[in-house]
Amino acid sequence: MESAPGGSAPPGGFGAVRLRSTTRRGTARLGWRARAQWASGIHEARILATIVDDPALVTRRQMNQWARDFDSWDVCDQACQNLFRYTPLAWTMAVEWAGARGEFVRRAAFALMAGLAVKAKDAPDEDFEALLPLIAGAATDERNLVKKAVNWALRAIGKRNPHLRRAAIAAAENIRAVDSPAARWIASDALRELQARQKLATKPGFVSHLGASSCVRRLRLCYTVAHEEDVGP
Repeated sequence: MESAPGGSAPPGGFGAVRLRSTTRRGTARLGWRARAQWASGIHEARILATIVDDPALVTRRQMNQWARDFDSWDVCDQACQNLFRYTPLAWTMAVEWAGARGEFVRRAAFALMAGLAVKAKDAPDEDFEALLPLIAGAATDERNLVKKAVNWALRAIGKRNPHLRRAAIAAAENIRAVDSPAARWIASDALRELQARQKLATKPGFVSHLGASSCVRRLRLCYTVAHEEDVGP
């Protein structure tokens, strides 16, 4: 059973937020325990496994096995954001899964790209620019879980810095020209946010008038109202 957006759990469940809090208070990252929790097949146990596992010990075989086991969008996203993006294989698997046939595996590719855009602080812009053709290549996938992850990845890359914002906007404009409802939605939604950020960044006196902290608060407020959650089906 899938959790609802925002981390609420199925009836009788604990919820991702409570699981994460409990884990951080006392559970060591133990690969053997994580694998046992994953093997149970229990929804909350699998989310917990993504939190307690050690990224340094995760293998390609494990990543592929877990990806094949995904059966809900939230377990997929939790695995990518809690664990996979911190592994040495994160970039390799994001590229490899981008062409996958399975809906959840392909979603994982772009959820992973979105996660790397936030956490891979030292990665050069070129690494993210190399992902844009993969995003464009998946933009015609009409499956809801895939197209939303493709959109997520495109927006996340565009929010890293001004250079990547321009690159993501250019990619979105090309995607919008594709004759596909999914591509048009992905591009239009990404352009709405990225172009708004571009206008704010270039507006004369905007930062000096409001102050940097006010700008950040306004951007967060606008984004929250428009999107509520940056993850979800």
